[in-house]
Amino acid sequence: MKRVPTAELLDSDSGTPAEVEASIGDLRMINRWFGGVSTTAAMIERVSGVAQRSSLSLLEVAAGSGYVPETARAQLQRRGVELQVTLLDRATSHLRNGNRGVAGDALSLPFQDGSFDLLSCNLFAHHLSPQELVAFTDEALRVCRVAVLINDLVRHPLHMALVYAGLPLYRSRLTRHDAPASVRQAYTVEEMRGLMAQPSAARVEIHRHYLFRMGVIAWKR
Repeated sequence: MKRVPTAELLDSDSGTPAEVEASIGDLRMINRWFGGVSTTAAMIERVSGVAQRSSLSLLEVAAGSGYVPETARAQLQRRGVELQVTLLDRATSHLRNGNRGVAGDALSLPFQDGSFDLLSCNLFAHHLSPQELVAFTDEALRVCRVAVLINDLVRHPLHMALVYAGLPLYRSRLTRHDAPASVRQAYTVEEMRGLMAQPSAARVEIHRHYLFRMGVIAWKR
């Protein structure tokens, strides 16, 4: 199954306010039930254990309202891991719910070197070309102190079949367009492993997670 870069409607807010809000709700449902929150929480818990740190600061890139990191934060708190979350998104209008947030470019992060322990993103990597993904990872490694966490989809024909089977679950026409588009332009684990050999990480771990999710941990040198 060849990777096919495809524009996604939610990226450009191409819909009515009601359609956009419904699509955001669909994304929350996808992340809650189909591996989004659990993948991010598992990676943070892994880093916490390896680094022997029970308190970590995290910058979430392309964060929107911050549902995934905030839900993971609540889960991890019950396991003894404290997480201080800052959100970054390209548009101030996307940063809601009273979270600490900054508008900025993911490829040119408006922070000094080593500003956060962790830099994380969820369902963002597949929006980037291979060259952009390498550049983003290097920029993320500059800003973090411990590791970069990439939570994204795995491109696979069975995943595409499951997405089409699940289209009736979505409330928004934007999601019904964007969900298959996301799988088409996602990377395989093998592609991701090849790309992650290029940035300046000390080492990279890639694990498969529930329902065609992958979790990438790029450790800072």
